[in-house]
Amino acid sequence: MDCPEGELSILVVDDPGIEDLNREYLGRVGPTNVIAFPMQEGAFATISPTLLGDVVISADTAYCEGGQTEAGYRLRFTELLIHGILHLLGYDHEADPVEARRMEEKSEELLRLVGTL
Repeated sequence: MDCPEGELSILVVDDPGIEDLNREYLGRVGPTNVIAFPMQEGAFATISPTLLGDVVISADTAYCEGGQTEAGYRLRFTELLIHGILHLLGYDHEADPVEARRMEEKSEELLRLVGTL
């Protein structure tokens, strides 16, 4: 991923916790599965060049989306973690379908590398 010295934080919360963050920082209503807070852009981007940012995952939503099985939960959690990390690295699926496909392909590549696909 071209960042051998990269650092990130991972926070696992419940649905009410991620709902609060979603509302406060993104102006969106309701819980979501993952939120990424990149530190390589914006006013504080120069504080630490190795600090990628934070990934927040809702364990509640990951469990529901994973089909409420242990194996499904582990896979879904890994998918969400990779998705969040890709956002920290500048990937964006929301604005452009071409970029969305690029992000999906990279996600699948990484899932294969960690042995989940």
